[in-house]
Amino acid sequence: MAGDTTLYELLGVRPDATDDDIKKAYRKKAREHHPDKNPNDPEAGQKFQEMAAAYEILSSTETRESYDTYGLDGLNGRGGVPGGMDAADIFAELFGGGPGGFHFGFDFGGPGGPHRHRTRGEDSVIPYEVTLEELYNGKSVKMNMEKEAVCGMCKGSGAKGSAKPKSCAKCEGKGYVMLQTQIGPGRYGTSRAMCTDCSGEGEKLREKDQCKKCKGKKTVKEKTRQEIFVERGMADRQRIVLSGAGDEEPGVPPGDVIFQLRTRPHPAFERSGNDLLTRVHITLSEALLGFSRIILTHLDGRGIHISSPAGKPIKTGDSIMLRGEGMPIYKNPDQKGQLYVVFDVDMPDAEWVRTVDKTALAALLPPGKPELDPKPAVIDEVSFEESDIADVREPPFPGNFFDDGYAKFGENEDDWEDDEDDEEGDEPDCRQQ
Repeated sequence: MAGDTTLYELLGVRPDATDDDIKKAYRKKAREHHPDKNPNDPEAGQKFQEMAAAYEILSSTETRESYDTYGLDGLNGRGGVPGGMDAADIFAELFGGGPGGFHFGFDFGGPGGPHRHRTRGEDSVIPYEVTLEELYNGKSVKMNMEKEAVCGMCKGSGAKGSAKPKSCAKCEGKGYVMLQTQIGPGRYGTSRAMCTDCSGEGEKLREKDQCKKCKGKKTVKEKTRQEIFVERGMADRQRIVLSGAGDEEPGVPPGDVIFQLRTRPHPAFERSGNDLLTRVHITLSEALLGFSRIILTHLDGRGIHISSPAGKPIKTGDSIMLRGEGMPIYKNPDQKGQLYVVFDVDMPDAEWVRTVDKTALAALLPPGKPELDPKPAVIDEVSFEESDIADVREPPFPGNFFDDGYAKFGENEDDWEDDEDDEEGDEPDCRQQ
């Protein structure tokens, strides 16, 4: 474990504290240092946010392991935090860092803000919609894309010729300014915010010294043509990664472009892992006497022919398995899962019943059910009318707790109270109005 215990000390726990200990300590500290309870402390708001940031890091297994192993350097991207994100990035993402937002009292380096510490550019995640046919057969897609590229004219310096940036006059080279923030009626606290004049860099170029091509931004828009391959058997939400194809920044390798697959619903097939499920309608005569025909068109366009033997009646809901006719197995497409076929038996329509010889048909069909034995003492002749079972299943009134379309008590955190929140000696939380 790294020797840095700053975050644990902020919450008042030992480095070997359990997740539950950290949670309890944060709740107690948050109540103690809430700005509403400390109106005369101008730094109360900053302390409150620092503790919240420490809790967010220590309550996540991934970021806590990185901090325990590498200390604060682990949060600066040198310890393996995904995407090269540093601690200031994590804080900004969690608490809206930036103009008017809180920054924190930890020292993550000199002026210049979070981008100075990144070890690689940010990744771009793009949802990409595919059909089940495309996942079954595979496909390649070529597309035009636009990304930020390091300016070739100034080599990413943003400057014209040998011009050098000057210290930012607004923030005096620190990359941040101090702002007074209202935290309640008549109550103000001081917080750090990124300098908008230099974008947190601590220095800036004069307009006449800026590169003519990128206007001092260091990067320019560049159009590229990329090709992605949807491999056979890929799954919904699987990612296709184009390494190094993301936006460029001076001094760091570019991030990745990540396409995340989203599968459209299919009208005939459902997928479960490597298996497929479909429903096939057959007639009453086919259910009783068997059949030999093409029952469906597969995802690759093949007709699937089967022969059902006579003498083995099929009921609605009966199913069969076609081995090796499911989805190709990813990275091993010569092997496939199974295809399950569920049968629906279609009854003859009223027109057919009117035209058939009912006496001859009755002689062929199995006999009807016998009367109840013993017979009930009282028998009523009751008329009937056609109905739709869906009418019975409609919720009788809004808010029916047994209907999936309505909220159920207990599914929202606000429905519950945590006994730990009101420990003996603690005052209840104060909420800002």
